[in-house]
Amino acid sequence: MPFTMDPEVGQVMGALLGSEPPPPLAVGDVNGRRERVGGLFAALFSQAPAIPDVSVKTFTTKAEDGHEIQLHWYTKQGASSSPGPAVCYIHGGGMICLGPEHYDIPMKTYVTHTGIPFLLVDYRLAPEVQAPVPVTDSYAGLKYLFDHASELGVDPARIALMGDSAGGGIAASVTHLAKQKSGPKIAKQVLIYPMLDNLNTSEDPDTAPFATWSVDDNKTGWGALLGDKAGSESVPVTDAAGRASIEDLKGLPPAYIDVGELDIFRDEDLEYARKLGKAGVSVEFHLYPGVPHAFEAFAPTTKIGQAAVGNRLKFLAGL
Repeated sequence: MPFTMDPEVGQVMGALLGSEPPPPLAVGDVNGRRERVGGLFAALFSQAPAIPDVSVKTFTTKAEDGHEIQLHWYTKQGASSSPGPAVCYIHGGGMICLGPEHYDIPMKTYVTHTGIPFLLVDYRLAPEVQAPVPVTDSYAGLKYLFDHASELGVDPARIALMGDSAGGGIAASVTHLAKQKSGPKIAKQVLIYPMLDNLNTSEDPDTAPFATWSVDDNKTGWGALLGDKAGSESVPVTDAAGRASIEDLKGLPPAYIDVGELDIFRDEDLEYARKLGKAGVSVEFHLYPGVPHAFEAFAPTTKIGQAAVGNRLKFLAGL
């Protein structure tokens, strides 16, 4: 029996996106995707109510090549001053688009509901840089959080790494990099429909009609990041975490992974969760029926969207 969209999500997305999908963009059209995805995210959050109890400060740290990376520190007003948990967050955008300006409302939403401070890393995008720069930039942001934990009121034993979509893939690769460098020790990894597998380039006819991030988009993102290595099985796990063996995954932090049934990342996320389990890593996994990529961003007021965010909040509460 063919897949169907969750009716509540479908109604919201239909009102947002219209009855006719936009014309497809050519593989490799990075600027077209930046304009389309950026405009969509701006529209998604333009009508969101203000979240006045969350404050933002901006810090900077240095990348390996000396580039100055901006870090946005979100804290809840009136939160406990005693050392507590924190989250280092890596935003999505297919490796090629979006930035902190598109993630202000999501960050404030997590912080206001959990009371946990979040550090959002402004890593550099492909193709202006290529692998491993997005991962090493994000690692530098994570290191900053650990190195400044005391002054930020953070318990370094309770720092999680979190990301969505491309940011989830980058976060997964950062856990491998931290393992290779023997630190810092990440308490938990939270991977929201992560983009993990550079070889995911074949369209699934059962899910293609529902794709909000398509195979052509995926080819564009991985191609921008990896160049002529995009189709290679020998890409290191610090560039594409989906290439990890069970041995690579041993000793990684406990994981939370969620993904929609209609998401092109479904199978690679299921496989990554399976291999984590085989490697002895605890995994909480959620597969949400009848929803595509980024469903809770498109339809945050739906029952399934609220359930997905609620499950993430519960996991973070255990930090």
